[in-house]
Amino acid sequence: MAFEYAPAPESRAVVDIRPTYGLFIDGEFREAADGKVFKTVSPSTEEVLAEVADAGAADVDAAVAAARRAFGPWSALPGAERGKYLYRIARIIQERSRELAVLETLDNGKPIRETRDADLPLVAAHFFYYAGWADKLKHAGFGPEPRPLGVAGQVIPWNFPLLMLAWKIAPALATGNTVVLKPAETTPLSALFFADICRQAGLPKGVVNILTGDGRAGAALVAHEGVDKVAFTGSTAVGKEIARTVAGTRKKLTLELGGKGANIVFDDAPIDQAVEGVVNGIFFNQGQVCCAGSRLLVQESIQDELLDSLKRRLSTLRVGDPLDKNTDVGAINSAEQLARITALAETGEAEGAERWSAPCELPDSGYWFAPTLFTGVSQAHTVAREEIFGPVLSVLTFRTPDEAVAKANNTPYGLSAGIWTEKGSRILAVANKLRAGVVWANTFNKFDPTSPFGGYKESGSGREGGRHGLEAYLDV
Repeated sequence: MAFEYAPAPESRAVVDIRPTYGLFIDGEFREAADGKVFKTVSPSTEEVLAEVADAGAADVDAAVAAARRAFGPWSALPGAERGKYLYRIARIIQERSRELAVLETLDNGKPIRETRDADLPLVAAHFFYYAGWADKLKHAGFGPEPRPLGVAGQVIPWNFPLLMLAWKIAPALATGNTVVLKPAETTPLSALFFADICRQAGLPKGVVNILTGDGRAGAALVAHEGVDKVAFTGSTAVGKEIARTVAGTRKKLTLELGGKGANIVFDDAPIDQAVEGVVNGIFFNQGQVCCAGSRLLVQESIQDELLDSLKRRLSTLRVGDPLDKNTDVGAINSAEQLARITALAETGEAEGAERWSAPCELPDSGYWFAPTLFTGVSQAHTVAREEIFGPVLSVLTFRTPDEAVAKANNTPYGLSAGIWTEKGSRILAVANKLRAGVVWANTFNKFDPTSPFGGYKESGSGREGGRHGLEAYLDV
């Protein structure tokens, strides 16, 4: 007899969400110049969490001007002094981690287990790591006296709001740059809470500025003449538009875009371990991960055994309230994203792939999609080619390692891949042939601030994280 899980909700009382929030410019919160606002909604309940200022062109001008004024004094500080601020921010993030985890879950829809155990520890780790680099830049391999670029315009997505903020802001500040950051329209709250952390840490005014708003604010920031560096994480379509905007200017550009990662399981792989890796690869954060292992390539001889095990495992996933500590799969971030996932899944069925969804009861309110996999998939199927950005797995088969590599590389993307086998020689041989920015061996979705991350082809350009992440913010 299976034991039922009693609800284990995390209290919302730990976080105090104000009814309204302004833009964070020059160390102070202010209304948008034209007074416009928008509402941010909790994906799991559709309740309005807060009303947030909607930045326009005048606000972008003000934020860039504040960052420009702050750049001289900030970049002139000794690296050790800048590092102190980053250490202080990292410690405050640790102290407020429970509050931030609940906030992120409310605003994003992902399970509290993920925000608490993955996102927040990594956020603090990135600030600690780059704090350590702040006084060692001359030893980073970019020349004896590397210089900061100036004002960095940064645009981040909604799938990992606070973590993507850390990926962008930590190296920028460590290298002496100032920042204007625009969070995603559907997840602005953690960035606004981070603005309060900057004030709590005593960060000089204008060093970090936060502009909330939709894509128009992001476009104005990218195109602004006062911006020296653009960093963007998001869709490939928007990334291409940003590249066109920046082309022909002096601006330095980093793009981390979409992916259609292959998770390759060979016949000698430990099945149970591989199944856990496949589940983590595609159903972590509801599949809303650029580097998700959304294509499962399984060796033909073990296809039936692995799929049976995978379906049993998916049947045990708990879908529901993201604030429940037992929940494995939370809510889709927005109605728009849910509609896209639904449409692509229906296309998969229409094209002849066999659909199987985990048996689960979805909540009545909010945006939900059951963990789903498609079998009988060919490389011509839409679900094998397009990034779905949801909890949908496409299963393909292969017979030889060369066929696995050919199918894995047969995509316009090149962000991630996974290999499952007991042979170290096979791992090295196959990984060397995969055109992917990161290749995991017998694991998936493991991140560390010391390791660079980025992609090839339509998955972007440049690297974030590690020593490599410093170069994007230095004039070298």
